[in-house]
Amino acid sequence: MSVITNAAELDLGRYLRRGDRIVWGQACGEPTTLIETLIEQADDIGELSAFAATSFSGLLTVEAASKIRLSSMGAIGTLRTLTAAGKLDVIPCHVSQVGPYIEQGLIGCDVAFVQLSPADEKGNHSFGLISDYVQAAVKKARVVIAEINDQVPFTFGECLPADAIDVALEVSRPLVEVPAAKISATDQAIAKHCAAYIEDGAVIQTGVGAVPDAILRLLGDRKDLGVHSGMLGDGLVDLIEAGVVTNARKRIDTGVCINGALIGTNRLYRWAHRNKAMRMCATSYTHDAAVLAQLDQLVTINSALEVDLTGQVNAEQSGSAYLGGTGGQVDFVRAGARSPGGRSIIALSATAKGGSISKIVPTLSGPVTTARTEVDVIVTEFGAAELKGQTLAERARRMIAIAHPDFREDLERAAHALFARGY
Repeated sequence: MSVITNAAELDLGRYLRRGDRIVWGQACGEPTTLIETLIEQADDIGELSAFAATSFSGLLTVEAASKIRLSSMGAIGTLRTLTAAGKLDVIPCHVSQVGPYIEQGLIGCDVAFVQLSPADEKGNHSFGLISDYVQAAVKKARVVIAEINDQVPFTFGECLPADAIDVALEVSRPLVEVPAAKISATDQAIAKHCAAYIEDGAVIQTGVGAVPDAILRLLGDRKDLGVHSGMLGDGLVDLIEAGVVTNARKRIDTGVCINGALIGTNRLYRWAHRNKAMRMCATSYTHDAAVLAQLDQLVTINSALEVDLTGQVNAEQSGSAYLGGTGGQVDFVRAGARSPGGRSIIALSATAKGGSISKIVPTLSGPVTTARTEVDVIVTEFGAAELKGQTLAERARRMIAIAHPDFREDLERAAHALFARGY
């Protein structure tokens, strides 16, 4: 392993070849120094491409995309600016498919960039804030270049031995943070309906953002909640410190929060450091159907851009604008809906653009991310529509009831033929 202690001395041209395909850790696990160096040196190497599942660092600008061809599973975080500029190649896939796609060569990986913690006493580095598909990238890559940041927490779970690293760049710099979103009255109303489905002993899966944060704030009176999720934010720390999340009733991983990505602030990262109450896992575990099937009372909460009257969910594209991605939604929707005592919730506000358009629609304006056959509960600020086991006509009636009142008459007219036919 070659060790470099000064980023200015890192010459990526020594390790990368023209035409190389790079994969790096996503979200708050982005190896920012390596990405900055790559952008700076890309023109000298030539014809490089990279896969970035999500990005919150602000480094992947339109200018950067003119030097490196970028692809992703969606437009999450700051990647929206790239789709708007036509500078991002979107590969439709579930986040749980990224690792297998890398293994199969469907997502090319000649070089892996990873962000790691300093090594422990056994010489193993923690992946810190992100696990999901990075181990798959390391195993596939010709060259593994690690950014070892002394501010990365050592989290239990996925680790990388020093002898698996070809080049190590030692740095000390602040980690990417995603502060809590401001919670609106609409978010609070949505959260109240969602929280009603979370009972004592439930195992929760949710993302990060205003609605998930609002939901977590309403769970202070619950007992023995568990966590099995693809990502976690700062709100989790509050519930653990309050004794609400104990994972005590989980049939598997008892006493431990299972997670794939930490997306939050330094408060979360400090809590995670050497904390045996949490284990970071690859998507082959966090999203695996056989694993999820062992969780009773699994309540999964995901979001959408729009939902049609029969329950089809679009979480990716609004018209010509690509705004989201498939992520782990389908895996968790299916698992929550099938879990004994569990529920699967899709939460969204009833309107967008200042209330000028309805997000409950007769026909989706983009792709079907989650099929209506998988959907369980749709929640807006106006209530919850339980769709599982309901006829198409009854689904439409229930969806109209949770739409904004200003749009219900139009939706009823649009659904007239469906009511008449029954399908």
